[in-house]
Amino acid sequence: MLLLCGCNSGNNHQDRNITMEAFSGLKTPAFVLDRHEIDACLRKLVREDAGATLADRQTCNYYRSTDNRLIWVSRYGIDHRADTLLSWLRQAGDMGFSERAFEVETIMQDLQRLRSLKIGPQGISQLAAQLEFRLTKSCLRYCYGQRFGFVNPQHLLNNLDVEKSDTVKKTVKYRGLFDVEMDHPDKDYAAQVLRKVRNDSLDTYLREIQPRDSYYSRLQAMLPTAVSSEQRKRIIVNMERSRWRRHQPIATEGKRIVVNIPAYHLYAYSDVETLDMRVVCGNVKTKTPQLSSNIEWMEINPQWVIPMSIVETDVVRHAGDTAYFTRNRYNIYERATNQQVSVESVSRQMLLSGKYRVAQEGGAGNSLGRIVFRFKNNFSVFLHDTSNPGAFSRDGRAVSHGCVRVAKPFELARFVLEDPDEWLLDKIRIAMGLSPETPHGLDYVDSHPEAKDRNKLIGYVPVKPRVPLYIIYYTLWPDENGVLQTWPDVYGYDEVMWNQLKPYL
Repeated sequence: MLLLCGCNSGNNHQDRNITMEAFSGLKTPAFVLDRHEIDACLRKLVREDAGATLADRQTCNYYRSTDNRLIWVSRYGIDHRADTLLSWLRQAGDMGFSERAFEVETIMQDLQRLRSLKIGPQGISQLAAQLEFRLTKSCLRYCYGQRFGFVNPQHLLNNLDVEKSDTVKKTVKYRGLFDVEMDHPDKDYAAQVLRKVRNDSLDTYLREIQPRDSYYSRLQAMLPTAVSSEQRKRIIVNMERSRWRRHQPIATEGKRIVVNIPAYHLYAYSDVETLDMRVVCGNVKTKTPQLSSNIEWMEINPQWVIPMSIVETDVVRHAGDTAYFTRNRYNIYERATNQQVSVESVSRQMLLSGKYRVAQEGGAGNSLGRIVFRFKNNFSVFLHDTSNPGAFSRDGRAVSHGCVRVAKPFELARFVLEDPDEWLLDKIRIAMGLSPETPHGLDYVDSHPEAKDRNKLIGYVPVKPRVPLYIIYYTLWPDENGVLQTWPDVYGYDEVMWNQLKPYL
């Protein structure tokens, strides 16, 4: 409005047609960003980077591409998006990590030099390239870790214990130790994050990917008061476990069963009761795997099909020994026909061929005890009773071949059933060799004095609805009263994970 009023005289302003070119003579070469020089510096940084993490390798892949776009640097320098990222990276200490893992101090110093034009001898294009590379690398490191975990347990734990190796064929088979379905970054994840940066939605995204687990928050609150380096280490490792995004998160409502291996304990929760009991887990050579599943059915007096690993180590040397097989109530079956064959007719080589299975008859003395709780998994493990209850009195209870033995099998059976009638419970009691509690049950026992008849009273019992089961490994975990307890690192997983986390410490 003022401009229009000032033009009444009809005289044009002398600078009316001025352009940016008029200022070209004021350019200072030292402060001019050169894209070609920036690209050359980025290629050099890529060549020198060790690619210690997946995020580092994805950063290098991006800047190795000939059609990449600069993410942070523009003709105006570097804007507030870098400050947004730094505000999150400066919280690394709250996670137990070092800011050095994200090059926070270096980025802040370089950013200050660029914005104050105190460039130094390296030149502004090289400084801009360094900031571009470090901001992207640190951003991806943080996002990959907070969104998916800084350690990939499936890769780490499933390549830990050698089960078989063939030095001639140079092949190695590893024992499966972790089978929990969880989120993993796909090949486009880095590009997705960088689009968030370009669109200035980074702050919103960084808020979204923070762990929401209340247990994670509980551990994080403990970190500043850790009284020793060992306790601090334990907190950080268990916080990492809580970053893993399970497809079947540990439920906090309804019926669910949690077996924590280091605690040698099972916790069964519902909206009306809590049941807890001691358990026996796999020994160090045959570790109990971590998994998530659902208990779908129970078997009373189950037959025990002996795993091939046990056949190879324990049974095969007794091939042809009828006294051994009779004493242990072992039978041999041809897999193709499911027909029982005589012990004398099966040689050592036949047992090792995989064409035969060895199974122990159900009933008293069976290694599975009187009841087994079945759930789908890739390891042929399950929860079951035992014929050797003495192991429950030990402090260290890692003595099984991988399955989980439970100290209160009938109580667990009652828990997983939805409103069972008393006769159903009594049938389970009688078949398990326990005393009945109903008149109907007492009459049945009186009229069936033979144990073999009682054993067959009930066999298959469906569990409907299915009960979620989580076999976990936490060395800091609440006990049955909700009090956070420290448990021994029985399989050494804490140490293995700690070594993987060292780049961030």
